[in-house]
Amino acid sequence: MSNYHIKHLEEYYQVYRKSVRNPENFWEEIAEEHFVWRKRWDKVLSWDFSKPEVKWYEGAQLNITENCIDRHLRTRGTKTAILFEPNDPSEEAEHISYQQLYARVNQFANVLKEQGIQKGDRVCIYLPMIPELAISTLACARVGAIHSVVFAGFSATALSTRINDSDCKMVITSDGSYRGPKTIDLKGIVDEALEDCSCVATVLVAKRIHTDINMKDGRDQWLQPLLDNASTECEPEIMNAEDPLFILYTSGSTGKPKGMVHTTAGYMVYTAFTFKNAFQYRENDVYWCTADIGWITGHSYIVYGPLANGATSVMFEGVPNYPDWGRFWEIVEKHKITQFYTAPTAIRALAKENLDFVEKYDLSSLKVLGSVGEPINDEAWHWYDGNIGKKKSPIIDTWWQTETGGIMISPIPYATPTKPTYATLPFPGIQPTLMDENGQEIKGNQVDGRLCIKFPWPSMARTIWGNHERYRDTYFTAYKNMYFTGDGALRDEVGYYRITGRVDDVIIVSGHNLGTAPIEDSINEHQAVAESAIVGFPHDIKGNALYGYVILKETGESRNPDNLRKEINQIITEHIGPIAKLDKIQFTSGLPKTRSGKIMRRILRKIASNDTNNLGDTSTLLNPEVVQEIMDNVL
Repeated sequence: MSNYHIKHLEEYYQVYRKSVRNPENFWEEIAEEHFVWRKRWDKVLSWDFSKPEVKWYEGAQLNITENCIDRHLRTRGTKTAILFEPNDPSEEAEHISYQQLYARVNQFANVLKEQGIQKGDRVCIYLPMIPELAISTLACARVGAIHSVVFAGFSATALSTRINDSDCKMVITSDGSYRGPKTIDLKGIVDEALEDCSCVATVLVAKRIHTDINMKDGRDQWLQPLLDNASTECEPEIMNAEDPLFILYTSGSTGKPKGMVHTTAGYMVYTAFTFKNAFQYRENDVYWCTADIGWITGHSYIVYGPLANGATSVMFEGVPNYPDWGRFWEIVEKHKITQFYTAPTAIRALAKENLDFVEKYDLSSLKVLGSVGEPINDEAWHWYDGNIGKKKSPIIDTWWQTETGGIMISPIPYATPTKPTYATLPFPGIQPTLMDENGQEIKGNQVDGRLCIKFPWPSMARTIWGNHERYRDTYFTAYKNMYFTGDGALRDEVGYYRITGRVDDVIIVSGHNLGTAPIEDSINEHQAVAESAIVGFPHDIKGNALYGYVILKETGESRNPDNLRKEINQIITEHIGPIAKLDKIQFTSGLPKTRSGKIMRRILRKIASNDTNNLGDTSTLLNPEVVQEIMDNVL
């Protein structure tokens, strides 16, 4: 079917028109022709954004792992499904074929069942980027358990919050992880987290760094002996289309993280369709996404999207600068990577280094370059295009979210003409629009506003685990009958979209969405701190970095400021993780507030960014004099 693989711009417009004129027909055709179903659907779509309630392929039955593994065995059994590239380049890469993946997923699925895991149970996975991470997610899907992967850079507190929120029965972890030259004690973090989690009955531990660790009797078990004794055959659990597949937590601008729930059929169809088209995947390509499976990018575009297409997907355990800054390009040359998908933060860091790190490697295998996590800036775009793609591999600047499940706005390589810093055009089936502050749709081009989506798409999150009310309030109340993305965007003269950033108090740092409220809550727990406000400011590599304005209690004013700064960052590391540390901490006697007590973050953002020419009218503030004090002492 031609509309599964779009090859030029005219075809894109034809397919797009068809997809928005009759979305049900469009998504039905794709689902029918490209997947294995145990039972066909009764209805393609029912939806009501006011509730909000969305159901795709209602009545259908399937198991996503049959679509990602079993159906490829006849034609691609010996083909590499997962290519594991370890942290240390002297360690052998591991090629796991579809046949081997089938056996290993089934063994893991049988272990889960033996340990009492049943359909609908939640399993928390806290693993480094080793094959067991991909295999355990697929094993959960095989038995109908709901996986909740937590990025293995989060602290014990962040981990326990996520385990308790979804009431996980089991945690899968490892003795530790490698990260460049460092090792990290993951099992120690899990032990600490579980002091506050009564719901967890079992912890399965994979061996990675082979250190002595504490194993708790009756709870902790080594994974490998259990796998060795398990059968390589496991009948897949038959799932309904709308059964939850996984929960993935994302930072909110307020309060605790939101457990986004993704369901089975729609998510499968959309991630497979977008993977195929966004990366123009062909049969013998070797595709590499550098993300961690702890994020949605890894779920959709390392595991489910590529495997549903029978692709070879690379899993990389390491970091871009170990043993040196040529590591990415060495891997591209070694495995003849054809599609490379990474974050602007990595690109900016690599661009700062000597070009020798790039030029000694043969990158001629590359056909498509991707960017994900935040809008890519102009300079990084041109460096990536010139030095990595040699101006012959189109860059797809992909916009999407944990909540959307898959890529929403992106060029299609070799079909959409690219434009630096623009995500360009919506994917087939996606109906974006820009809204103004008064809730009116903004028509025409060369405009900017708030980015909303008018019509459901198959991979959208269905709810927030255990809190549908919060799901409705966060995404569906700002604009009637629309999904509000939380992002601002502009549309140029030809209808291309450019994402301009968050409009709420979420700051994107190195591609991670960090809500300011949880960070402020952590800082305010320090006994010397009275109040704090966090804003983002531009940073050469991270895109944004965090700037903290902190008011001290009288008891803290005589303390050494540098020690206080260290202690504040230590608290943030413990509560959230090192990714949320502040680059700059300014102590101040007050914060600019409105008469109703709201902190004027807009002013703080401008000061932190050295953009003080136009602070707007500050005379209406409760304490206008504090603005000058902050400006005089800015770091």
